[in-house]
Amino acid sequence: MAIKRYKPTSPARRFMSVSDFKEITSDKPERSLLAPKKRTGGRNNMGRITVRHIGGGNRNKYRIIDFKRDKDDIPAKVKSIQYDPNRSANIALLAYADGEKRYILAPVGLNVGDTVMSGENSEIRAGNAKKLEDIPVGTMVHNIELQPLRGGQIARSAGTSAQLMAKEGKRATLRMPSGEMRYVPLACKATIGQVGNIEHEIISIGKAGRKRNMGVRPGVRGVVMNPCDHPHGGGEGKSPIGMPTPVTPWGKPTLGYKTRKKNKTSDKFIIKRIN
Repeated sequence: MAIKRYKPTSPARRFMSVSDFKEITSDKPERSLLAPKKRTGGRNNMGRITVRHIGGGNRNKYRIIDFKRDKDDIPAKVKSIQYDPNRSANIALLAYADGEKRYILAPVGLNVGDTVMSGENSEIRAGNAKKLEDIPVGTMVHNIELQPLRGGQIARSAGTSAQLMAKEGKRATLRMPSGEMRYVPLACKATIGQVGNIEHEIISIGKAGRKRNMGVRPGVRGVVMNPCDHPHGGGEGKSPIGMPTPVTPWGKPTLGYKTRKKNKTSDKFIIKRIN
């Protein structure tokens, strides 16, 4: 998918770019696979804001995606490639031989009319899903389970993939999109190939209005606030933050401060970290 750039008819248009959506073959979602999407405004069940800068945005419905790929040994034909407003990747509508329809993440190279299948008997081809124990070493995979039957949790965003590096005992070694090396049970399923819409990361938003359409409200820098509102606030004119490291509005260190818990249960599955 290519990137469309605009002529600089205004300051916002000068750097704005969008996808040309040539991969998209249908703009009508499958109604049976839609679910309502409740707006929270960043508030929890007590009405308190727990995530700032959330609100507004265009209305959309959630597309129910088949992350488990548990319909084994039944071929499915790709009916259409569609846009999903809830994720960076495009989605593919599958029509199974028994009449059921499901959405999956659309990998690179998957086209309308192709046949995909999950299970032990499926081929090593983009869009097919198999257990890691049945996938050859060196294969690029996405939508990877961390625990069997839980559904894919790793490498689901546009352009991402992980590589199967080794298989030993009951565990597979995967190189994550971040470069981290990690153990995953061989009984976990993964989908062959790389997630599509690779150019998503080079799209330039260009103007604040597009962010508002996405449901993202403006964020204010701490240094321009008053001291009562933020630890960085106060001072005459433009002032530095006035402390060794940046902090959140509640005084917690930020920008590089590690928040992962020590002695976390999953630490034993991580072979090599990225830092």
